[in-house]
Amino acid sequence: MADHYEVLGVSREATPDEIKKAYRRLARELHPDVNPGEDAAEKFKLVTHAYDVLSDPEQRQRYDLGGDNNPFGGGAGGFGGFGDVFEAFFGGGGARAGRPRSRRERGQDALVRVTLDLGDVVFGAHRDVEVDTAVLCETCQGSCCQPGTQPVTCDICHGSGQVQRTVRSLLGNVVTSQPCTTCQGYGTTIPYPCGTCAGQGRVRARRTVSVDIPAGVETGLRLQLPGSGEVGPAGGPNGDLYLEVTVTPHEVFSREGDDLLATLEVSMPDAILGTTTTIESLDGPVELEIKPGSQSGEVLTTRGRGITPLRGGQRGDLRVGIHVVTPTRLDARERALIEEFAKKTKAPGPRLAEFHQGLFSKLRDRFRNG
Repeated sequence: MADHYEVLGVSREATPDEIKKAYRRLARELHPDVNPGEDAAEKFKLVTHAYDVLSDPEQRQRYDLGGDNNPFGGGAGGFGGFGDVFEAFFGGGGARAGRPRSRRERGQDALVRVTLDLGDVVFGAHRDVEVDTAVLCETCQGSCCQPGTQPVTCDICHGSGQVQRTVRSLLGNVVTSQPCTTCQGYGTTIPYPCGTCAGQGRVRARRTVSVDIPAGVETGLRLQLPGSGEVGPAGGPNGDLYLEVTVTPHEVFSREGDDLLATLEVSMPDAILGTTTTIESLDGPVELEIKPGSQSGEVLTTRGRGITPLRGGQRGDLRVGIHVVTPTRLDARERALIEEFAKKTKAPGPRLAEFHQGLFSKLRDRFRNG
């Protein structure tokens, strides 16, 4: 015969509370209403008998001294007390205590994708977003009933949402509870459902949600708007609305962190002699000074003309990389001037120098390292 302590999975020193908890856990797993298999039924008998013995101090003492060797013995230690055990587990009257379900449930979340341009990212943007979602039924205001009517108490479960079922077996009369099929566990029925929402308390509709999108967002970021999702059944609380951001590439500017990057093409004479120029940034004109002798790859930085950080703080910078443009077509006079300039400057000829991975790699490194 299996040891009662091993059947319940407790030690011989287990307290009555530990024994009771172990029985409840196993009974939930092995009860015939939950686990209809024959093997589970046999285990359920053993578990119940083990608890019947070990939960009674006198029977436990007798068992510890070597008594109760018959798993199906009669007397006070047999299955005659199973009803009391089941009542202790499932609640008064042998039925699992239950409450009726609520028709009001939380609505589902909604996801909407929003496309922005880089200019929107600098300072933030305002959008009116169209959402196809569930809204409160204006006819019944979430009651699910026709105006002037209301739910009535279910005459099968009498408002409890549960019905009891008695099963006669070798274990005696077992009383269990299960959701009422007439009212679906709600405890009430709706004899006159609302014709507008078909008794759901909500209808599908398109609505407009005004959203202030903060500065500093980037592609893939999701913004949460609590309570802006769909309304729940029977006028339950709204779910949340999530906005997923996509930022379209800009023709001139790109982003690195909170900085804006751009490339400025400079003619060879301007690079040699120096000059000033004004460019149009994403939020107005910016004047740049090109110093005499500027080289390709140098970076001109304008503080505070980049992107405002998502969580606030000082704006990033505008960083403009110089790209000196060498002329490819010269007329005879221009070529003569260049040759005369070369003779006067006596510039050294081409020679091996420090390795560089190309202009754009150089620009990228300078952008990152400042």
